[in-house]
Amino acid sequence: MDEAPVFFVELEDLHKLDIRIGTVRHAERVPNADKLLLLEIDFGSEKRQVLTAMAEFFPPEHFVGKQVPVLLNLRPRTIRGLQSQGMILAADLQGKPALLHPEKPVENGAKIR
Repeated sequence: MDEAPVFFVELEDLHKLDIRIGTVRHAERVPNADKLLLLEIDFGSEKRQVLTAMAEFFPPEHFVGKQVPVLLNLRPRTIRGLQSQGMILAADLQGKPALLHPEKPVENGAKIR
């Protein structure tokens, strides 16, 4: 395990994060980008477009149908002319991402607490 954190956050800081579960409905490679995938994720009340730099680890079809946690209130970023409206959370497994999933299917938009 890595060293202890150099700073601590307050519980109130954690409550500022809007992390919800969504189901990936569509995934495709971003043209002329070796690492980027474009995902359409369904959160029940809305769908969002999220870019992820996981193309070197997973083909697009690996994501389709999977439920994943996404940080929704991250400021949108434009990458290669495409807007990313969130960030998928994954664990780091020796430098490679390991996707996180609920232990059983949950409603799209379920909030992480």
